[in-house]
Amino acid sequence: MMKYLPPLLLLLLSGLCGRSQEPPGRYNRDSLARQAEQPLPDSVRAATFFRLAEDWIEQDTGMAKKYAGQGKRLVHDNVRLQGISLYYDARLLAFTMPDSAAAIYLQAENRLKKFTDKEALRYRSMCWHDYARLLHFDKDDSESYINLMMERAIPLALQSGDRVWLGRNYLDLAYGFKNLQQHPKAETYLKQAIETLRDEKSGISFLTAAYHTLSENNSLSGHPAEAAAYMDSMRLLLLPYPHAAAWLDYYAGESMRLTVAAKFEQSLEAADKGIALAKQLKRTYPEQRLLLQKFYALYNKKDLAKARDVALDLSERQPFIHVAMNRLLIYYGLVVTYEELHNIPEAFGWLKRYSNLRDSISKSNLEAKINALEIKYRKAEDQRKITALNAANDKARSALKRTRLLNWSLSVVVLLLFSILLLGYFFYRNRKKTAAQREQIKVSQAMLQVQEEERQRVARDLHDSLGGLLASTKINLSAIAGHQPELKPIISQLDVSVTELRKIAHNMMPEMLLRLGLEAALQDLCNAFTTEQLMVRCQCLDIQPDIPQQEQVTIYRIIQELLTNAVKHAAATRILLQCNQRDNRFFITVEDNGKGFDTTADAKDGMGFINIRNRVAYLHGSIDIVSPQNRKGTSINIEVYVTSAIPAGHPG
Repeated sequence: MMKYLPPLLLLLLSGLCGRSQEPPGRYNRDSLARQAEQPLPDSVRAATFFRLAEDWIEQDTGMAKKYAGQGKRLVHDNVRLQGISLYYDARLLAFTMPDSAAAIYLQAENRLKKFTDKEALRYRSMCWHDYARLLHFDKDDSESYINLMMERAIPLALQSGDRVWLGRNYLDLAYGFKNLQQHPKAETYLKQAIETLRDEKSGISFLTAAYHTLSENNSLSGHPAEAAAYMDSMRLLLLPYPHAAAWLDYYAGESMRLTVAAKFEQSLEAADKGIALAKQLKRTYPEQRLLLQKFYALYNKKDLAKARDVALDLSERQPFIHVAMNRLLIYYGLVVTYEELHNIPEAFGWLKRYSNLRDSISKSNLEAKINALEIKYRKAEDQRKITALNAANDKARSALKRTRLLNWSLSVVVLLLFSILLLGYFFYRNRKKTAAQREQIKVSQAMLQVQEEERQRVARDLHDSLGGLLASTKINLSAIAGHQPELKPIISQLDVSVTELRKIAHNMMPEMLLRLGLEAALQDLCNAFTTEQLMVRCQCLDIQPDIPQQEQVTIYRIIQELLTNAVKHAAATRILLQCNQRDNRFFITVEDNGKGFDTTADAKDGMGFINIRNRVAYLHGSIDIVSPQNRKGTSINIEVYVTSAIPAGHPG
């Protein structure tokens, strides 16, 4: 019966083996340690400490815990780093508190799932990988382990682009298939792991583990030559690293291969070398695995007493015996060893312990499978509900979309109607306002026209009637003045009166404007304003003679009022009048050096300025007043429109 024991035990145990990082490491520890001490941002230093924790975690949990704690203190409000910190919290709890660790793995994944960068994807894959391992080893649920590896951990590892981590996932998936005795699938993923890791220097430890496991498969399948070839490949990889922890896997695999080949002395020699190295490296669990290989070699060599002693020693060793499957293997080994030593009472005692443990494991396996089926059922039921809910949501979204489209269309129509009404209102109001302005302009035009006509009538009456009367009176008095000298002062007063009368008549209707036109009248007006205290200059350019007389009079009155205001209100000593005509546009500029224009409402609403505005409006023009504060001088710019014809050959 014991002939088949070693292959069975090795097969069951293979998934429980631990592995160590190789000397090249995933990161350069010294470089990372120096970087962590630099005055860098807390987020950078935290990430550095977490990388150090990852590099130490499979060799020295104390160092890993130290670096993870230092990183955790620098996380603050960074959600991404919070997720990474939770991952290491779970990793450090996985062996002693697996249930708590499982919950924390899921919390970490939930924190990280909103991030899509490659590092976050790798950590998410690590969360699912380690969560699946807990189901595998703590709950003995190989099926869930394989499903999570294939559906969660490996796809995320592929997305992350980390080939070392992807190769390790393929390797661990192969262990899952191997524990379910699905050797062809296990071999497929082992070869995929080798292909992925072949050129990755930092993945040597996983590559050697893949060779080691393939060698075991071939040993158990009765292919010793292939098994030896894979062990040789593993040994060649490890030669540059004589103290690498991966040698422990090599010695375990070589001892097993030699035991199956019935080379027991060589098997014991390989196991002893491995045990010595494990003690040197202080790797407790690998040392206990090698002791198990030594037990197999001793038992098959029929050195039963030594085999019994090794098995009894292992039955009390931690952490090896903590694993239920390991206890089952040792109990069964002691049963068959005591049986062959003809110690039936001891054999029966160990058999009873073996049976109780096997029943307990079987019950746990059954419960795990029932839980797995229940989970699958719940997932299927949830998926059905989700599908139904999605269909209902799609229907509701379609209805909502139609409602929104209808509401939007109605809103557009209402807005359009409102806009039309608003535009119509503004158009009506502007039209009404424009009509009122036009009516006001017509009234102003009529008033100005009546005013000018009245000015002309009064001017004629003053000139022809009163002027003639005063002139005849002067002549009569002059005739008798030689006999009566006292009349001479009266004659002088009559001369002054005639002069003033002529001025009044001229202001009311300038004779120069009627006889010689606008330009000559403006020159005469400026000369009339010029005194010893005031200099008025007039510059006219391109003024056409065919401007209608009424428009000429209006322009003359505008300028006359502007000059009067400059003299009366600004106390100016220099005034410049510029007039320019371009086609049917007439430009007027009056500049003075007076005290400035008062821009208050009272000044603008004076009778003189009202007359100016009315006359400008009569000619459809505009006024611009420039009078800087705290500075002397005012510039008034007026643009009006006249009905002058454009002369032939005139530009524009």
